[in-house]
Amino acid sequence: MSSVKEVVKEKYGQIAAGKTDVIPQITSCCTASRSGCGCSGTPVVVDISSRYADADREAVPEGADLGLGCGTPAAFADVQEGMTVLDLGSGAGIDCFVAAKQVGITGKVIGVDMTEAMISRANENKAKVDAANVEFRLGEIESLPVGSESVDRVISNCVINLVPDKMQAFREIHRVLRSGGRFSVSDIVVDGDISEKERHDASLWAGCISGAVSRAEYLRIITAAGFRDVSIIAERRYDYTLASGARLFSLTFSGRKE
Repeated sequence: MSSVKEVVKEKYGQIAAGKTDVIPQITSCCTASRSGCGCSGTPVVVDISSRYADADREAVPEGADLGLGCGTPAAFADVQEGMTVLDLGSGAGIDCFVAAKQVGITGKVIGVDMTEAMISRANENKAKVDAANVEFRLGEIESLPVGSESVDRVISNCVINLVPDKMQAFREIHRVLRSGGRFSVSDIVVDGDISEKERHDASLWAGCISGAVSRAEYLRIITAAGFRDVSIIAERRYDYTLASGARLFSLTFSGRKE
């Protein structure tokens, strides 16, 4: 899957540089705020509007929201003042800045992204608001540059579907969390079968599609990684059907490390 990672890095590096339309139009389903691809974002369980609360948006510098998320994981993470929060696939930093407001000056937020251009852009955004409690690190989710049992909360927004080895990703989440720590992950899942051709299309991986698994498989992976109290806390169906007939959903998952 090395070719998948290289394509993802290339495409998201281009997005960080300000280019548009560098990933397939179907990727608009990663964010219900976009239009033109048939993604109406009609809620079927809980409305997890892609719009952040006004109070959260006040903490986000201009240029930090690239419209690539599929949920608001920090809103479900029960983040408290003084905590250490880790954001996986932090991009230009939007969820890090939201979490930074929640943890306050006594807390810390770490954003990890595998794309150098995204880290650079995130640090530029950090400078705009002098966010001293935010740090961005270059690294991959399957091998996090974070110490074991060092964080209280892990969040991630439409990123783990891009990771080829999702089991290893959740093992790493389990490793870095302290006992009693929790994760809140918003991600794309698929209802139905994705064709082999689609599964092996690296550009569709970059578009949040080919790497998506079913909700049952996602839950199995999380549980097998050692988490307890695993649940789906929010759900959104996208009005988009793949050629194979599969449907796309955005789910927010939560779990706890004993």
